[in-house]
Amino acid sequence: MTFRLLLVEDDRTLRVALTDAFTGEGHAVVAAADGHEGRACLREQRFDLAVLDVMLPGPSGLELLRELRARDADTPVLLLTARGEEGDVVLGLELGADEYVTKPFSLRELLARVKAMLRRRDRTEAAGVLQFALGDAKVDLAAFTVERDGMVHTLSPKEAGMLQLLRQHGGRAVSRAQFLQQVWGGDQFVGDRTIDTHVLNLRQKIERDPRQPRFLLTVHGIGYRLVEGSERPEA
Repeated sequence: MTFRLLLVEDDRTLRVALTDAFTGEGHAVVAAADGHEGRACLREQRFDLAVLDVMLPGPSGLELLRELRARDADTPVLLLTARGEEGDVVLGLELGADEYVTKPFSLRELLARVKAMLRRRDRTEAAGVLQFALGDAKVDLAAFTVERDGMVHTLSPKEAGMLQLLRQHGGRAVSRAQFLQQVWGGDQFVGDRTIDTHVLNLRQKIERDPRQPRFLLTVHGIGYRLVEGSERPEA
């Protein structure tokens, strides 16, 4: 399974080596060279795991961790620390880091820790992946329902499939072709208009104001993406 990882490390040699190692494990990696880049990535994208160097130009890894945990309690975080930074390790764990590795470290050990963290994350998400909230709308893909303001709306199997595919992409755009292939099974009689109609129906169920969606957003010329957590206006 491919996971999406964020790596924030200012040492270029180490950053390239870790990026190559994670990519070699089959993961998609976004690499940032300082705290400012890392902060922008965390605010704009969703990741399956973050590897943060503690000592960074700009905001430190601990500052990034604090900001991340203020809005996201679930994304696993591994801290990279230097020897003699025991205080930072303790603070990092108190702030919500899941693991830490002290430099210099064995690449094999780091990869093993990351693999274990992703396994734990996968097991945790497996239990809750079918139930989630979008603002005040409670979605249950197993029951094919959306509950909001005391009313229960039924999801069609295709609508549930679209939501599940959108969630799997973690805030990234899903093209109409991907919906057609993965939800409709490549049905040659289904076109883009069908996708757009289903999106309109979904917005009626999950959005408070479907005309100004905050969760199911249009990516012009491509398709749609799902924003979870803090509400954001339509772009």
